[in-house]
Amino acid sequence: MKTAEISLLDRELQKGALKGALAKLNPRVQLRNPVMFVAYIGAVMTLYLFLKGALLSQPSGFVFQISLWLWFTVLFANYAEALAEGRGKAQAETLKKSRTEIYGRKILNGAESRVSANQLKKGDTVVCETGDVIPADGEVIDGIASVDESAITGESAPVIRESGGDRSAVTGGTRVISDRILVRVTAEPGHTFLDRMIALIEGAQRQKTPNEIALTIVLAGLTLIFLLVVVVLKFFADYSATAAGQDLSGIVTVTVLTALLVCLIPTTIGGLLSAIGIAGMDRLIRRNLIAKSGRAVEAAGDIDVLLLDKTGTITLGNRMATEFIPAPGLNEKDLAETAQLASLSDETPEGRSVVVLAKEKFDLRAQSLSPSQAEFVPFTAQTRMSGVNLLGDSPQRRIIRKGAVEAVRSHVENLGGLFPQEVQTSAEDISRRGGTPLAVSDGNRIMGIIHLKDVVKGGIRERFAQLRKMGIRTVMITGDNSLTAAAIAAEAGVDDFMAQATPEAKLDRIRDEQRQGHLVAMTGDGTNDAPALAQADVAVAMNTGTQAAREAGNIVDLESNPTKLIEIVEIGKQLLMTRGALTTFSIANDVAKYFAIIPAIFGALYALEGGTQGPLAVLNVMRLHSPESAILSAVIFNALIIVALIPLALKGIKYRVSTASELLQRNLLIYGLGGLVAPFIGIKVLDLIIVALGMVS
Repeated sequence: MKTAEISLLDRELQKGALKGALAKLNPRVQLRNPVMFVAYIGAVMTLYLFLKGALLSQPSGFVFQISLWLWFTVLFANYAEALAEGRGKAQAETLKKSRTEIYGRKILNGAESRVSANQLKKGDTVVCETGDVIPADGEVIDGIASVDESAITGESAPVIRESGGDRSAVTGGTRVISDRILVRVTAEPGHTFLDRMIALIEGAQRQKTPNEIALTIVLAGLTLIFLLVVVVLKFFADYSATAAGQDLSGIVTVTVLTALLVCLIPTTIGGLLSAIGIAGMDRLIRRNLIAKSGRAVEAAGDIDVLLLDKTGTITLGNRMATEFIPAPGLNEKDLAETAQLASLSDETPEGRSVVVLAKEKFDLRAQSLSPSQAEFVPFTAQTRMSGVNLLGDSPQRRIIRKGAVEAVRSHVENLGGLFPQEVQTSAEDISRRGGTPLAVSDGNRIMGIIHLKDVVKGGIRERFAQLRKMGIRTVMITGDNSLTAAAIAAEAGVDDFMAQATPEAKLDRIRDEQRQGHLVAMTGDGTNDAPALAQADVAVAMNTGTQAAREAGNIVDLESNPTKLIEIVEIGKQLLMTRGALTTFSIANDVAKYFAIIPAIFGALYALEGGTQGPLAVLNVMRLHSPESAILSAVIFNALIIVALIPLALKGIKYRVSTASELLQRNLLIYGLGGLVAPFIGIKVLDLIIVALGMVS
């Protein structure tokens, strides 16, 4: 399921967002957002005042314009949320269309019956053979098969699913390409992985995260404070007007106070907060990552300890030949030639790497040997060696072997040969450096050692340096011994490592880190990883893993790429950065609007007899035309700024590796200062336009 980014200008997306914005005008929907609910009540109230005046033959163009722009403010906030949801719904529709009526072959009391997938229950057993679509989520309990999971992961290459291992989980809707498996259903109808994906993508199961709830409470508190300020402002205006012998009843009206309240409360972040959260989950989905809740995405932005598996995450996962070390009296080319012959039939990545290394270093080509000339000896767990027996012109065979040092040593000694101490020393040195030594023999003579190395991924050291700069500590987990683990950890640049890690050790390490106040993230794919995944704050389960691992994780990686954990952290950081930046901008906006509007409203207060300006007029640094133009300009700016910030809320702040102090400085400089300056410029420009168009008297 490759989910491409849908353009914000997509016609269908825009149409759906507009419909969604209107549908969200339901009061029960608006009540979920305290800030926008106040704006909603203000729009209703000013509309009522306009209609009341119209019925009394006293329609007010000013009241109508204020009401219109307050409705626009609410609609634009709804539109932002609907636009974010619309992206997910478009992606979910693609999944829905891919679903067809599926039937399964249920096994009951040894008999097979064909039933609809909707009738399968948790615990049922189904049989799937070549060409069958797996009817429901489950675990393979017998057999091994090649499965096409492209409908879910977007990857065309088939994967192996087998019983009894960490690759036993299968997903409903995928297709068996070859062989036969028995599957035990692990999900009830309507609760399959695909069903949950659709619900999560649509946003139907998106819950507010703890930080989002906390920020909503803060915004609600600010709204309450400004509500009290505006209410008190009415009494202050009446008292001051009486003391000055003036009449401000035509200026400080219910409409003006309502508009002032909506302008001062944090409507910008209040209107965009939900869209920011939805967009964060959307960014995960586009990378084939399914978060079970927004909490996981947010926690990813706060984590400060990363537990990373060595194999597949830090290293390529396949040991590669990197060096030929010949025995005394032999040259490296002789060893390379013999090692290449011993590896001709070895189809493992290690065997192929020996052939490649010999070719690269000495331009040696694999010889073409007929079956009558060569007898290939495959690797077995008992012999721990592989190789080839060559038949030349003479009746004596040439016996070439490659394998574990101790196994080859015994083989050579059995043939009457000796194992040089220098070769043994070279093998021990490779082991100390974290590599794997393989010995090569030709008959009863040791040719030398091949150095196999678990190659660290290119650029991974730089990535870890970036994480360190962000205050995140990396811990490598491996089953290797301490010596090998230390060597690889030093080369990769991780901060710490766990050698010979057991499931219990992983769980204890996570608990220890959490007791010290850290938030921990890790990846896993096996049943033995499930306890640690359940304990971790951010737990990324591989889609190829077991059902237990997928249930324990709070994020599922459809592509089963362990390095995605680093991307998840970056996406989480970006979500928090975006929310923080827009919150800073919104609050700075409100401060600026307060100082821009209040002086304009009360500029005539305490004016001397015959004068039009009082002492407070000196604070009207923007020289706004009139109280009406000031209020109307502020209301229009307040609505339009939400629209202007929608692309930023959905796309997110550009991610940069920075410390917390650097992020704070950038936020204050760009979004804090920008939030202060933008209203002064925007409101002044709108004031000039309003006056030029004669929209106020």
